[in-house]
Amino acid sequence: MSFRLRVLGLLMLVAMAATAATAWLTLRQANRQVRDSVTAGRQEVSRITTELHAYGFAHGSWQGVAPTVGRLSRETGQRIRVATEADVLLADSDALAGREPRPVSGQPPVLVDPRPRPRFLEGRAPGVGVKDTIVSIFRYRAATRYAACLTRSGAELTARPDAYGMPEVRTDHQPPQCAKPASKDLRTAQEDASAATACESRPRLEDCLRRVFYERTRSVTPPRLQVRLGVRDESPPTLAAAPTAAVAGGVALAAVLGALLLSRAVLRPIRALTAAAGDLGEGDLGRRVPAAGRDEIAELGRVFNRMAASLQAGEERQRRLTGDIAHELRTPLANLRGYLEALRDGVVEPTPELLDSLHDEALLQQRIVDDLQDLALAEAGALTYHWAAVELGEVLEACRTAHRAKAAAAGVALEVVAPRPVRVSADADRLRQAVGNLVGNALRATASGGTVSLALAVEGELAVLRVRDTGKGISAEDLPHLFDRFWRADAARGRATGGSGLGLSIARQIVTDHRGTIDVESTVGVGTTFTIVLPMVPAGTG
Repeated sequence: MSFRLRVLGLLMLVAMAATAATAWLTLRQANRQVRDSVTAGRQEVSRITTELHAYGFAHGSWQGVAPTVGRLSRETGQRIRVATEADVLLADSDALAGREPRPVSGQPPVLVDPRPRPRFLEGRAPGVGVKDTIVSIFRYRAATRYAACLTRSGAELTARPDAYGMPEVRTDHQPPQCAKPASKDLRTAQEDASAATACESRPRLEDCLRRVFYERTRSVTPPRLQVRLGVRDESPPTLAAAPTAAVAGGVALAAVLGALLLSRAVLRPIRALTAAAGDLGEGDLGRRVPAAGRDEIAELGRVFNRMAASLQAGEERQRRLTGDIAHELRTPLANLRGYLEALRDGVVEPTPELLDSLHDEALLQQRIVDDLQDLALAEAGALTYHWAAVELGEVLEACRTAHRAKAAAAGVALEVVAPRPVRVSADADRLRQAVGNLVGNALRATASGGTVSLALAVEGELAVLRVRDTGKGISAEDLPHLFDRFWRADAARGRATGGSGLGLSIARQIVTDHRGTIDVESTVGVGTTFTIVLPMVPAGTG
């Protein structure tokens, strides 16, 4: 599976989880709001019934209830239809609002009973309450008739429960036709007393007194109301799915867009790396990729560029090496060919001096080929080493012995300074080869009367070997190229006096294989010093 598909799959999974969580939270909140709405609806129903009860209690009739119904409908947002139990319509909020009344809801009507709850029956001992019942009946009958008269006359009134729980009606303007009764109706009062007294012989006195109260006040009590709320086929409050779906879709879309942007940001440099790697494989070693930023992709680009630069540098070194080898072998081979053709044609006499010169030239070419082979094996890690504990002083003495004749012929003093034994783990022959290359170069660079010294010292756990000459020295701009193949500080020096040009490269590789380092310091007109640093063999090691 491609990286893009994996990223898209991962982000889609995250988006789906986020969407599901968002939907769940939204539904939970919406359900809570629905429950709150239901609770609020119940509170509205309670408010409507309470106010209608208060109206009937205070006014003693349902006359003039329409304005109250209209106000309650506006404040609660409910459609309200008020009728008596005999289905006599008293008020309809649709009609009051000036529109065609809609079919009422199929829900059962809510009953509103305007009768008061007698307080004389609350918390009384058994047998107590007959007299209070008679008084309550008279008070309620008188108050209800008085309030109904005030209502018919259009007077403003207020009512509050008195000590018996009956309405105590008050008004600022009392019409003459609505005077309060001055005394009781004797016959009616006797009937009331007789009915209440009869309850004393009943087992449930309170229930009997309550029934007597309601029966004796039935003639003045407003009829019970049937209050219907809502409209038929009206949809109940439900969760609107569109906003939830829109939110979920928005979250999913944002996640997908984020995935596309992320995959584009990641895959663009990867595509560039893929194209560059393909060009690199086809030989375009100069191809590079942009590597801006600090993330892993940018670091991969920088590593790729370093790799490409290394391959390009290696290719350039290989081309230079091929050119150098061709240059180094072309001239001497051309000379050999020319002399051999001249000898074959009889143009030149085969004198011993000529034959010796041709033999020396062939030996020089053989030495160049051997040096190239040694260098190639060393750089490939295939050069054979025979490791042993080697005394460096003996290596220096062997090098002085090998170059003594050449130094004497050049008039150069060759010295060895080794004050104490120093042992390293090395291949003695390869180490002599490396030091010998340094000594040979030093002798060629030192004029007659000069000195070449081989000094040995110890610095901590390191053996330090210095080859110092008093020759003409090397300029600072030539020092960085000193260990390059076929490089010579003096371009005019020939192979007869300048060597193969591979000695220092071979010496550096041999020292590196011995886990050591080689450095050079030189001052023009003073001399040159090569320093080899090797790890010593610990004391007591065989």
